[in-house]
Amino acid sequence: MSITVTGRKMTVTDALREYAEEKVGHAMKVMDISPLDAEVVLLIEKNPANPRPAVCEVTLRTKGHIIRAEECEEDMYAAIDVAADKVVRQLRKYKTRVIDRKIRASAEIAATLPDAGTPIDLDELMEELSPDDEIIRVKEIEFVPLTEEEALINIDLLGHDFFAYTDRDSGLVNVLYRRDGGGYGLLKQREEALSA
Repeated sequence: MSITVTGRKMTVTDALREYAEEKVGHAMKVMDISPLDAEVVLLIEKNPANPRPAVCEVTLRTKGHIIRAEECEEDMYAAIDVAADKVVRQLRKYKTRVIDRKIRASAEIAATLPDAGTPIDLDELMEELSPDDEIIRVKEIEFVPLTEEEALINIDLLGHDFFAYTDRDSGLVNVLYRRDGGGYGLLKQREEALSA
């Protein structure tokens, strides 16, 4: 178990670093999941209209899963407290949904993993962008073969609005997203597109 505490455009004091390591470390020890690594990023937003400028982002990595929590509060210590509480809830959800389900899952499902589909030509897509478009961040991800249910678990654990994955049964890329009115939507790649 390792915890890294960094500041984004701010200096992290020793007292703040120790507090974050203690709170997040306690949350990690409570759930006893290993291997588990944490990255804590602290920042203060400069917008004077924001009543809660202190932000604490916690990212946990364990056995192919990422668990993320981000909280804003009036001061940094409160933000760390709220984020650590959220991490405990997310870890509890991870442990009950993912680990317990894996224990009960049969070995046959793991043996029938399909091959990955054809890769998407990102260079061609980038050429279609207008000169005004700007990519602010590039993130590489691994498309893990999952079922729809496992993808729903991952989107909840990450706290993102969308989640891309490879369907375990078809081997095609799917995108799961949260709908504004509630519920989830699923974008599926057409099978005939691969055979053409």
